[in-house]
Amino acid sequence: MIFKVLYQELASEVPVRERTDSMYVEAETERQVREKLKNEGFNIEYIQVLNEDHLEYEQQSEDYKVENF
Repeated sequence: MIFKVLYQELASEVPVRERTDSMYVEAETERQVREKLKNEGFNIEYIQVLNEDHLEYEQQSEDYKVENF
């Protein structure tokens, strides 16, 4: 499955919409996503599993890239 992760670069940052970044991570569960990212120092706001239609929509973006951790 592909998950969309909304986060801030620094764990000390307060979530502010204008500074929220997103990335795509392949994993079986949300827990695995958190495990993969735990040493990166991100402030994870939200992790969303992408269903088939939503994934197809996201793949149309030029910013779509599945990250490897």
